[in-house]
Amino acid sequence: MRCIGLALGGRPGQGMARRLLFPVSKDTLLRSVRAEVDVGEAVAPRVIGIDDWAWKKGHRYGTIVCDLERHRVVDILPDRETGTVEAWLAERPGIEIVSRDRGGGYASSVTRALPDAKQVADRWHLLENASRAFVDAVRKSLGDIRKLLAKNEISPDLLTAAERVQYEGYLRREETNAAVQALAAEGVAIKAIVRRTGCSRQVVRRIVRGERDDVFRIRQSSLERWLPRLDAEWAAGCRNGAELWRRLRAAGYQGSLRVVTEWATRRRRAETMPDGRPRKCPSARAIARTMTLRRDNLSRDEALIVAQIEDGVPRLAEAAALAGEFQTMIRNRKPDLLDAWLPKAEQSLLSSFARGLMADRAAVVAAMEEPWSNGQAEGQINRLKTLKRQMYGRAKLDLLKARMIAA
Repeated sequence: MRCIGLALGGRPGQGMARRLLFPVSKDTLLRSVRAEVDVGEAVAPRVIGIDDWAWKKGHRYGTIVCDLERHRVVDILPDRETGTVEAWLAERPGIEIVSRDRGGGYASSVTRALPDAKQVADRWHLLENASRAFVDAVRKSLGDIRKLLAKNEISPDLLTAAERVQYEGYLRREETNAAVQALAAEGVAIKAIVRRTGCSRQVVRRIVRGERDDVFRIRQSSLERWLPRLDAEWAAGCRNGAELWRRLRAAGYQGSLRVVTEWATRRRRAETMPDGRPRKCPSARAIARTMTLRRDNLSRDEALIVAQIEDGVPRLAEAAALAGEFQTMIRNRKPDLLDAWLPKAEQSLLSSFARGLMADRAAVVAAMEEPWSNGQAEGQINRLKTLKRQMYGRAKLDLLKARMIAA
């Protein structure tokens, strides 16, 4: 009976027991699971991975601890407070290595409870942090990029219908921008400009700072995750928007036909127009992606934009090169290159990321020297989430422990 409860939980276990001609209620199954909970450690762990998991995302979190040598969950803690984690670690002085993410909470708990233990930063998180730092660098440079891409004149005859509507709105905004900038040049205060023009204070500030020069609105597109497939289909010779849409629909795409046909129109015109093509400033994520891809994987238009950005915003090109160097360093496990990389990064747009690495330098070096990572902990969290959802999110800590550990 207890095995059924551990494997299936309450209500599903009740249904299975009925099919096995062993009628038992869901409450009895759960009582049998709880009655014999034993989460004692047969062997004290030496190498652990520690990470947080969500009771309720954005509100309440717990902590999971895994034995990385034996590939099993050691314990589940009710929260991720530093005091709780520190007390748990202090009871297990035999722990020698702790793999963790880049958060400072677990780092401080391990330092206080086990000062002699080696901390290992998770390699996936290091790569993800580097990518995020570069996206932030692109966001800081978006003003310069927009001005750079807006230098070319736009021919309305080359725009799609949707882009033409945006272009007309851009022309109206330009009149407002000119009026606001003229008043600002005369020394008129922002509050007075707001009264005279009727624009909001936020819009006036953006105009004065030069942050309202982009022609096209930047929005998250439903095609974002399908772009590699579209590029592959286009390269294979499929140039019909309706046919591209049908192929995407067969693969699971839920967007409309118009979105795909507009993309096909833009792509077709980008390949045939020698000059005067519309310069739509991509999103920060799209720019970061194109600047970190190999040149032979870019379309003609993307390669031109990247070349223009690298020529006009050299600090961003430097940041892209430094981010690539760091990721290569992590993948090839070369900690001896870190000391030469950090001073260069500290003087670049990645300075904040570099300072964080300097504060956590020992764990970063250990990530390149040690074989351990937090991949196991992430996998066990996925298992924990599955069990929690099977029980409709109502399971308490003892029941989760029983199904995760005792099973």
